[in-house]
Amino acid sequence: MRALISVSDKTGVVEFARALTEGGHEVLSTGGTLAALLEAGVQATAVSDVTGFPEILDGRVKTLHPAIHGGILARRDEGHLGELRAHGIAAIDLVCVNLYPFRETVARGVDLAEALENIDIGGPAMLRAAAKNFPGVIVLVDPSDYARVLEGELSIDERRALAAKAFAHTSSYDAAITAYLGADSAAHGTEELPGEIDLQLSRTTELRYGENPHQAAAVYRLKGQRGPLLDARVLAGKAMSFNNYADADAAWALVQEFQETACVAVKHANPCGVALAQDVRTAWERARDADSLSVFGGIVAVNRPIDLAAAQAMRGTFLEVLVAPEVSEEALEWLRAKKPDLRVLLAGERGATTLEYRPLVGGFLVQARDQRTWDELCPEVVTKREPTLEEWHDLAFAWRVAKHARSNSVVLAKGGVTVGLGTGAVSRIWAAERALLNAGAAAAGSALASEAFFPFDDVVRAAAAAGVTSVVQPGGAKRDPEVIAACDELGLTMIFTGSRHFRH
Repeated sequence: MRALISVSDKTGVVEFARALTEGGHEVLSTGGTLAALLEAGVQATAVSDVTGFPEILDGRVKTLHPAIHGGILARRDEGHLGELRAHGIAAIDLVCVNLYPFRETVARGVDLAEALENIDIGGPAMLRAAAKNFPGVIVLVDPSDYARVLEGELSIDERRALAAKAFAHTSSYDAAITAYLGADSAAHGTEELPGEIDLQLSRTTELRYGENPHQAAAVYRLKGQRGPLLDARVLAGKAMSFNNYADADAAWALVQEFQETACVAVKHANPCGVALAQDVRTAWERARDADSLSVFGGIVAVNRPIDLAAAQAMRGTFLEVLVAPEVSEEALEWLRAKKPDLRVLLAGERGATTLEYRPLVGGFLVQARDQRTWDELCPEVVTKREPTLEEWHDLAFAWRVAKHARSNSVVLAKGGVTVGLGTGAVSRIWAAERALLNAGAAAAGSALASEAFFPFDDVVRAAAAAGVTSVVQPGGAKRDPEVIAACDELGLTMIFTGSRHFRH
């Protein structure tokens, strides 16, 4: 067998090449891989010795030659093999290649020139050639496959699977380049969203089932991307479910809105208790008490380390998932002992994904993520009365929660804690009525936030009757003057943000 080896990821390559040569096989190589093999004492032939032509253009051209591609692409029949002999070309039976680290390079924030130098040309060409000719050529892109090749003859189905993996490798690589150049075009104002998006997904975790037991499910990663739940470390508890992932992602996204110590409880993708405090234990207790009925069986996220006091405060409340940036050893030991089924997660890095995708039958909706923060707004007081300092704090807090609640949503908050939530309603007044009913007497003195404008003055009248004193909403409705007038009549203060935050 004659093998060509040229890899960026050199994991296990020396051992693999040595095993091939010890088995009597010839190894061809290039550049850094050749140097690594020779340094390790593995016999290898330079590709330039095969082609009779040196590497040129700073290494841009080295394998693009008939002595290489003819050896890879020739069918193993007398017609093609005879043609190879006529031209003095030997067949290549194995191609082991993985590509320049383009994703890793651009992730460092390099300039365009360096990014372009890390676009591999010869590698993808060899991989595609070998994969096309898989009945006669073994193609390898993954070091985990080396051992199987060394075990002995591969079946045609195994060769076909390796070819499919090679095409997936080159396809994903091209998609990363497309995304980079497309993002660069968007940054320069030529295109806000790319004309084509290639979603390269790799399965990371198989789940027991989806939203319901009759649905198959798994977790997939967008190639080259990171995420707080995708990369979370599960420290304790049962395996995560489909719904656990969805709710934990929502909880973590909301808790990241706050600089202060915060706790978020989520149920069915909606916040059911959110609170600020000086420490995690108090934040948890306030969030729990905001709606102790709904928090049962919920998902909790905090933006500060979990200590033993915070962990012990969760005694007596059944929770599915707890997500935090850190968990002390004492807290983790207690949680494992007292709440063995609770999934305890250390959140991973957020990553740089700026687009989000929602499935349609046969396609996707794609949009830029809603990453606008309160600090980016220019809130405008539109009523006669200005908010007090306490009202400003509650308005900002309630707005952050409403941004992450499912539309239609109305959020009531007071003193840095939610006191009433109305989410997922088909009418804004119904959302408000639900929030007010949920709050009860706690609505008195609270701030009300709506993620979208009020088409009528019914919400502010219902809110004022329950004792709400301040309102934040985007503004922009035809009847804004009537809504403002109703607030002035009732003594409410109201601010417009000029920014909607629908979340369907």
